[in-house]
Amino acid sequence: MLDQFEAVETAATVAEPPRRRRLRRTIGIVVAVVLLLVIGSGASYVAFLNHTVTTNVQHAALLPTPGVDGAGDVPAREPAAKGAQNILLIGSDARAGLAGARSDVIVLMHVADDRKSVTLVHFPRDLYVSVPGHGKDKINAAFAYGGSPLLVRTLQGLVEVPIDHVALVGFDGFKDMTDAVGGVNVYAEESSNSRGFAFHRGFNQMSGAAALAFVRERKQLSEGDISRGRRQQAFIKALMLQSLSKDVLANPLKLAQFVDAATSNLTVDDGFSVADLRSEAISMRNLRGKDIAFVTAPFTGFGTSPSGASIDLVDEDGMKALGQALRSDAMGRYQDVTHTP
Repeated sequence: MLDQFEAVETAATVAEPPRRRRLRRTIGIVVAVVLLLVIGSGASYVAFLNHTVTTNVQHAALLPTPGVDGAGDVPAREPAAKGAQNILLIGSDARAGLAGARSDVIVLMHVADDRKSVTLVHFPRDLYVSVPGHGKDKINAAFAYGGSPLLVRTLQGLVEVPIDHVALVGFDGFKDMTDAVGGVNVYAEESSNSRGFAFHRGFNQMSGAAALAFVRERKQLSEGDISRGRRQQAFIKALMLQSLSKDVLANPLKLAQFVDAATSNLTVDDGFSVADLRSEAISMRNLRGKDIAFVTAPFTGFGTSPSGASIDLVDEDGMKALGQALRSDAMGRYQDVTHTP
């Protein structure tokens, strides 16, 4: 097969200068050999991916430990949601456990019991909530006070839903994952021009650097942090869809690059094993755009805290409805009632 490859390549490049022809041939042979090894040895390829994930993914105590972190009982889930998963995604420039770090992205990913839909619930970082042991404060202050365990306790108290796992992703991870899949096509609700990138309303093809600028912008957006949260959701959806596309899954080299990028800046809770990560990824391989929905945690408006900080006011009744929908794995009905797109 290599001889056939060389013959075809030589015929196609006979008119090229000798040096360029040798370079093309060398690159072509390397690629051909890699593909042959991958296609001809699926078990070795899977072992390679497993080794990459096992080596890269860091584990930490991201969930509260009863009796240690001051945590009480975990909220119960209803029988209808027995197989559903609630995974907290935290985006931050800081590594797990770094004192005083703030969480810039707080998204609760609800994976339905039948694995046919995923709902991304964005919690605005200025949402004014009760933080265990610290009174009322912005929700992202919980991460600064007590890291992921305190943020989990804060959210579980807010929506009364068990959080099964936590994934802490550094922003470099978002950038590298985007570049590994060849960029993502993200829908922007409104235009902005900052950090060297211009985004128009509608779909925008983005590199990793552009995607970071997109999800970090808030000053130019009509609703500030709320609008930024919707941008973060749109980006996460686009990245999920691209990573689950045939363009990535059927391309051994691109898949390997994505797996490496996705896990190099990833820290998960101690109970989230590599086997669990792989199982969840496989279970969601058939998801399409219509199967992934956005929800913003309900709030009634904006206000000012006693200390003078700008805050988002919680819609108490709306939050109860959201919690009930999560507990009973009924996010589809919740979206119908709230007219969530």
